[in-house]
Parts: sequence; C-alpha cells; structure tokens
Amino acid sequence: MELKTAATTFSALSQSSRLAILRQLVMAGTNGRTPGALSAELGIPPSTLSFHLKELQQAGLVQGSKNGRSITYMADYGGLRGLINFLLADCCQGDPRLCGPYVIRD
Repeated sequence: MELKTAATTFSALSQSSRLAILRQLVMAGTNGRTPGALSAELGIPPSTLSFHLKELQQAGLVQGSKNGRSITYMADYGGLRGLINFLLADCCQGDPRLCGPYVIRD
C-alpha cells in the first residue's frame, strides 16, 4: 500500500461512526449486514449511514453485494490486510519474534 492510499484509509477511519460500522462488519464476517440492520444496531440514521458506507467503500475497507433489491455490506478483508501490512511492514526491522506472523509478504 502506498502512503497516499494509507492516508486516505486512515482518514476514513478517523470518524467514530465509520470505525463502529467497520467493526460491526468485521464481526459479521462473510454474512455481512444490510444497511437496515447496521442502522438499527448502531443507532445511525439511514442517510448518514449511507454516507459513511460510501466513504468506507472508497477507502477500500467495505464492499457491497447486491441481493435482488437490497445490498449487503461486508468488510473488505483484502483492504484491511493491506492496511495492517502497511503498518507492520517495517516493524522491528522485520524481526518475527517481535512482529509475529502478522505481516503477509506479497
């Protein structure tokens, strides 16, 4: 991940509602959540939720899957993995005893 992409991703996560949405989607796993379920679970109005989901999608952290007339949102684990790798790529000069198995080399 490039520095500019990482900065965009962190910017998306710097808002507490977006971070809460992402955490909820990570917990939901591959089943994801519908906007209605997210709105009810987090107490975020639908129009505000839609705005936040769009921002998270643009940052590469969330993806939507259309099911008929509804959309199910899921965490984009590839995007999350890229962000984690960006943070830990130079961790402790690559010493696996300190960084553990968290960095996935491409």
